[in-house]
Amino acid sequence: MINFESDDHFQQTLFVEVVLPLAIPRTYTYRVPKHLNDGVESGRRVVVQFGKSKIYTAIIFSSSNKAPSSYEAKYLLDILDEKAIVTPAQIKLWQWLSDYYLCTLGEIMAAALPSALKLASETRIVLNPQHTFDRNQLNDKEFLILDALELKSELSITEITKILAQKSVFPLLKSLLDKKVIFILEEIEEKFQPKKIAIVHLHQMYDDKENLKILFSELEKAPKQVDALLAFLKLSKDKTEVKKADLMETAGVSAAIIKSMADKEIFNIGQKVISRFSSEDLAVISDFTLNEEQSLAFREIKTSFENKPVVLLHGVTSSGKTQIYIRLIEEYLAKGKQVLYLLPEIALTGQMIDRLKIYFKSQIIVYHSKFNDNERAEIWQKVLNDEVKVILGARSSVFLPFADLGFIIIDEEHEASFKQFEPAPRYHARDAAIVLGNIMNAKILLGSATPSLETYFNALNNKYGLVKLSSRYGGVKPPKVEVVSIAEERNRKLIKENFTSVLLDNINETLALKEQVILFQNRRGYVPILICKTCGNSPKCINCDVSLTYHKAGGKLHCHYCGYKEDNISECPACSSKHIEYKGLGTEKIEDDLKVILPDVKIGRLDYDTTRNKNAHQVILNDFEERKLDILVGTQMVAKGLDFENITLIGIINADSIIQFPDFRAYERSYQMLSQVAGRAGRRSKQGKVIIQTYDTKHRIIQQVVASDYEGMYREEMIERLQFKYPPFYKIIQINIKHKDLGILLAISENFAKLLRHHLGDMVLGPHSPLVGRVRNYYIQTITIKIDWKSQSLLKIKNLLKEQVSVFEADKNNKGAFVIIDVDPY
Repeated sequence: MINFESDDHFQQTLFVEVVLPLAIPRTYTYRVPKHLNDGVESGRRVVVQFGKSKIYTAIIFSSSNKAPSSYEAKYLLDILDEKAIVTPAQIKLWQWLSDYYLCTLGEIMAAALPSALKLASETRIVLNPQHTFDRNQLNDKEFLILDALELKSELSITEITKILAQKSVFPLLKSLLDKKVIFILEEIEEKFQPKKIAIVHLHQMYDDKENLKILFSELEKAPKQVDALLAFLKLSKDKTEVKKADLMETAGVSAAIIKSMADKEIFNIGQKVISRFSSEDLAVISDFTLNEEQSLAFREIKTSFENKPVVLLHGVTSSGKTQIYIRLIEEYLAKGKQVLYLLPEIALTGQMIDRLKIYFKSQIIVYHSKFNDNERAEIWQKVLNDEVKVILGARSSVFLPFADLGFIIIDEEHEASFKQFEPAPRYHARDAAIVLGNIMNAKILLGSATPSLETYFNALNNKYGLVKLSSRYGGVKPPKVEVVSIAEERNRKLIKENFTSVLLDNINETLALKEQVILFQNRRGYVPILICKTCGNSPKCINCDVSLTYHKAGGKLHCHYCGYKEDNISECPACSSKHIEYKGLGTEKIEDDLKVILPDVKIGRLDYDTTRNKNAHQVILNDFEERKLDILVGTQMVAKGLDFENITLIGIINADSIIQFPDFRAYERSYQMLSQVAGRAGRRSKQGKVIIQTYDTKHRIIQQVVASDYEGMYREEMIERLQFKYPPFYKIIQINIKHKDLGILLAISENFAKLLRHHLGDMVLGPHSPLVGRVRNYYIQTITIKIDWKSQSLLKIKNLLKEQVSVFEADKNNKGAFVIIDVDPY
């Protein structure tokens, strides 16, 4: 709160710098009506008019008595909050993100705040269909909004403004939102249902022994019901709850008997939501002791935290890192601190969510973009008010308003999913979380079996602490890895579709033992390329420079960049030839081929196409965990968050498609991906097996995966990174310039590169076309800047870049062009 020495501070003229949820380069100044002076505080929301008629919710960034010199400040319309909803630590983080990633504060605000907290003129409002409320609690204007919404199913804020004939309707809408009378319009498709079991209770009147004795005499002519009653009494002595399934099994009766007794009001049958995990899993997570190696690692982490705020826990897959996380979380909860547990993709980590919820119960909350805006706004308030202590979430969780953050876990810190690519801010959640931790004086633990090279470099150079776990929990042996040559199998005519004889034999052996299989292929769809054997023509997207992928399920050709679809072709549109050849394979084709080869086997698929609906991924994983599926085919989704005891075989269909990719991180990512997929096998008592199919069996990365030689991969990659000026030795800033006219784009991007070279010399590379040179009808040229951050000022170069981009965008000759800056384009 702003305090002034003068007693008449209510009469002073105040000005506030506000952040608008727009990509404008700076904050904007508004004049505060004197009656609102006492409500001015950094982090509170205000209602402002921006432009001729648009109304926005903005955040107060700072305040002063100084009016802007270059324009006349408009009055802000209202202050929405009684206390700040954005904390000082968040504002510091926003400022760092803006400076480091060269984006605007407005872009960060738009990404950070749930839509329900940043209402604007065109926001759509609807009635909450599930809420019952007392109309007498509404004031006249709230009642008017309610009447209007009952007449028309949805209204924009502009329409509500006209109905009330006043600009400042936001406080009224906030009040209605708080009362849950209205919601922000959003389509939510909820098909997933939690797992429930039927629980049987004896009617309370039979707690009386005399009544129970009478009941037995009444049931003399219904022996099956007597058996059920006796079985219930027996089970209820040892258990607090009697499951309907257990009662039926013990008594040897059918569901109809239990229903009949419920109809007679002897039994009451209720539903209880339970975890989908086996009792073995629950025992591991809720009642465990750390083994000797884990205990040593736990102590080393705590010791490292005394000198370093960031520690890397480098533990092999299935080494028990999660159990160490839990013990550390307990310690910070005992201190009353909040804990942030970051996961790369919340949609793929259902097991972790359920396990931690079982362990920490009401103290934990989950936050990610799959929630609707009303749910996200509610979680925002709970975190701000310190009502929850453990926050489990994806990358957007770093934006939450932590009241007292003490500990951050970044699990699988190497994952590319932590990087935001579109839209701005193009931040990396791991790096943002480390900065947030430093701002809030919290400790940060990075966990991975295959750390990113930058993180491992920082650990080896004592910037971070380093703790290792080298063996699997419970003494489980690492999986056996076998490499199979696709070329050799083809020459010997042993390959069937895309499966080598070795892989098929192992699949059959695994299924015969009633065990499960995961097959990995990092391409979705049926086939990636269709090509005419006569003229070589291949169907391409009309908006992007990419081949269309055939999806058999819908009979369509899809663009995986812009979403364009068209019907599949039976003849070449160029030469009318009927000879269309299918090249490559995706997960859909693997699933299809398997159904032909193994018709009696239950097969599921886990990729982007099968997990579009909210919680669809969890339905598939639950089916797999419950052994309703024998084989699961998937993309990189199967490499993350799967921990099932019955998986003993992993098949990698084509390792070359991962390794042979034109990116300086290709080998690092290939090693991580293959190692993580391999780590899904044999995670309990049984040793697993991994079959890697490849054309290049001698490839360095393949051999390093077989040998689990992370250190060897690290050393060889670092030599190349230093030689060719890549991270961690150099910082990279990538500038993408887009335009709908290729000729104009080539000219202006060349001019911009020359301008940058004038200031930065040979640090500037390009312009050149990226791998995909046109997306959504915009052609792209890329300029890359490599900065030796040890000898050159990163801040000065970024400031220079911001100036030059501003000059470029102000030049009328560059009209129609878009400049996108990506710092650390991981």
